[in-house]
Amino acid sequence: MRRQTAEVRMRIVDAAYESFWQSGFRRASVDSIAARAGLTKRTVYAYFRSKDDLLAAVLQRYEELAELRLKHIGDRMPSDRMGSIDSFFGQLSGWASATPRWSGSGFTRLVVELADLPGHPARAIARRAKAKTESWLAGRLANARVRNARERAREVMLLTEGAMALTLIHGGRSYIDAAASAAKQLVRQR
Repeated sequence: MRRQTAEVRMRIVDAAYESFWQSGFRRASVDSIAARAGLTKRTVYAYFRSKDDLLAAVLQRYEELAELRLKHIGDRMPSDRMGSIDSFFGQLSGWASATPRWSGSGFTRLVVELADLPGHPARAIARRAKAKTESWLAGRLANARVRNARERAREVMLLTEGAMALTLIHGGRSYIDAAASAAKQLVRQR
């Protein structure tokens, strides 16, 4: 029984993840999430008190997936500074090119969608995830002997987020390429 309960819960979380990703948090309805999961709306509410609680579960799952993605990215990165920047932005570009209807970072999109709700718990989860990514990047840059690795990581994060936003606005990967070029200038300094 416990295993079945966990499976149903994961079905709901997976369905909500897909719905939020495709439609955004506010436009995704609990009815559409239930239908996607092959369940009733009542069943969804038996597992989650509210759409916000469901969003928290989705974000926790997404945070786990983001950590796995960082590990995957890191495993494919060379250890030298220029190679790591090329690899980091190259993988971002590949993700954008290979994903149908690519829409950038789910955490960033969600926080923009919830901009009028500064105390929303999803914003804290997104902030934590972005901080982990920045810290991971700082560690990679420090290992590549980049001076002021924490500051450079913050700058590379700004370039990354800006590149994703502008790629969504304009299409094409030229903004990702430009961000990679700027990041190389930042890490070139000893």
